[in-house]
Amino acid sequence: MSGEVRQPEAVVARLRPHGRALFWPSIALLPVAAGTTYAYTRFDDPNLRLAVIGGGLLLAVLVFVFPLLSWLARNYTITTRRLVLRSGVFTRVRQELLHSRGYDVSVRQSGLQRMFRSGDVRINAGADHHIVLHDVPSADLVQAALHDLMEANADSVAARRHVSTGEQYGRR
Repeated sequence: MSGEVRQPEAVVARLRPHGRALFWPSIALLPVAAGTTYAYTRFDDPNLRLAVIGGGLLLAVLVFVFPLLSWLARNYTITTRRLVLRSGVFTRVRQELLHSRGYDVSVRQSGLQRMFRSGDVRINAGADHHIVLHDVPSADLVQAALHDLMEANADSVAARRHVSTGEQYGRR
């Protein structure tokens, strides 16, 4: 290779699904807290009070903490060279997709997603390999950014191929 200087990879955006996903778990936490408080005041026996607190904590973990951890565990990082998807609470899954390989990007929005300007960004990387960025905020902007990054990477790859082909045949 000639004296080509590659630009360092920079993070363009870090995304996770829209925070709206935590609306119902937050709403469900209210009656769990209220019911636990009410049941706690109804019993005088310390063992029953301890059981009520334990049951309330278990319900809180089931209806709020697990959905919160699931939401926090899913994130998408867009860099100048690739798209990195990470998901999973107990088993982590990491997928990478290079912009230079080229892919099709489309956005699917339900009525509620349109109201919040979010959507599912669907990426077709070919050969039945589909990647979906679920319910990301500003889905149209994400789609435009991915198109721009893919185009910029395709241009730089073509330029590198042109330079290396020219050197191979003694041209510059």
